[in-house]
Amino acid sequence: MNSTLVLILLGLGLAIIAGLGAYAFTLWKEVRRRRTFRDEELRRAHENCLENLGMVASALAQEQVDITEGSWRCKVLLEILDQDLTQRPDFQAFDEVHRRTQHLHTHTARKALTPKARFQEDRERLAVEDEMREPVLKAAAAVIEFRRGWPGSLH
Repeated sequence: MNSTLVLILLGLGLAIIAGLGAYAFTLWKEVRRRRTFRDEELRRAHENCLENLGMVASALAQEQVDITEGSWRCKVLLEILDQDLTQRPDFQAFDEVHRRTQHLHTHTARKALTPKARFQEDRERLAVEDEMREPVLKAAAAVIEFRRGWPGSLH
């Protein structure tokens, strides 16, 4: 093989390697951009969730919202932040209210009930609310404290 052919092949190989390197660098930058975007979206989602959680917990603590509705909303928002949060002893009251009232009808299904069935469900819901009022109000106060300590309070 003559030296000209070797130099041509070497130059071609270097050009291919340089092209692949540039492509790899471009892909690496795109991965970083997407990761940064995803992290920013997650941060904003957590901020929005924490803001809503704070409003619901404050309304619950001031008894401006029903115990059942406030508990359900707090439970959902806590689970958005971390699936395991409702298992914490401080927040278990939300999960308990949800577990005990999840079979009750809402919205259109509630309207379709007979007045007697609706009254029975209301009695059941109010009994749960009466029994769980204090634990839920304590859990709402714990949520307000949790929110103040975010993100350190997460783990």
